[in-house]
Amino acid sequence: MKRNLIIGGALSTLFTLAALLSFLWTPYDVTALNIGAKFGTPNGQNLLGTDHFGRDILSMLMVGARISIAVALAAVSFGILLGVPLGLLAAARRGSVVDEIIMRSNDLVFAFPSLVIAILITAVFGPSLWNAILAIGIFNTPVFARVTRGAALSLWTLDYIMAARVAGKGAFRISFEHILPNILNLLIVQATIQFAVGIIIEAGLSYVGLGAQPPIPSWGRMLADSQTMISFAPHLALFPGAAIVLMVLGLNLLGDGLRDALDPKIRRART
Repeated sequence: MKRNLIIGGALSTLFTLAALLSFLWTPYDVTALNIGAKFGTPNGQNLLGTDHFGRDILSMLMVGARISIAVALAAVSFGILLGVPLGLLAAARRGSVVDEIIMRSNDLVFAFPSLVIAILITAVFGPSLWNAILAIGIFNTPVFARVTRGAALSLWTLDYIMAARVAGKGAFRISFEHILPNILNLLIVQATIQFAVGIIIEAGLSYVGLGAQPPIPSWGRMLADSQTMISFAPHLALFPGAAIVLMVLGLNLLGDGLRDALDPKIRRART
């Protein structure tokens, strides 16, 4: 529905603008400690209050939005750049050894959740933001490979693809000249969904200490720090939790709206 597209786009734009603004300005320095103002409730000076170190929560949420969006965007890009070509190759070589190797490799990756992958990577390279991106990107790769393969297979039997083969075009050229442009709408929708998933996974990794490392603010890290103080300072958990929920909700609504807008079958059914 158009309403989903508008609401989702508005929420996603709001957080994106806050993240971009944080590069230039935040109400307070997120690394500055003010112990005398710790556990401050929302007021005129600190609109969302302060944490246990006296840091401004609004400023931390703005920088945290930057981290979450950057990690999710990098991880989705990783999944697209690796997963889409693999999916196109598997569809072009349907039923072959290449197809079997690609799809069974995807099954192997699916057997390990992103958190487990992150733990394995961390055990070798140590916890960092880049390792979180790598873990989420590896998890995204088989998702895009499967979606691409499934959509491409339905196109390989169509007449215009047969005509391209008769004209002497190879599988590689057909995949990128005829197949890929016709499944872009599906990939765009899937990218918004995986973006939302990336936000959640990044927050989870930061929550257990495998994502952004202090003093870099992260929504997941803010939730982890607040869990022992929620009884007397609930705002420490309320605002980062609400940020995660609203960001993910906005991306899901955006993906739903884009699906309705880009899918010709849905458009025809409504007209």
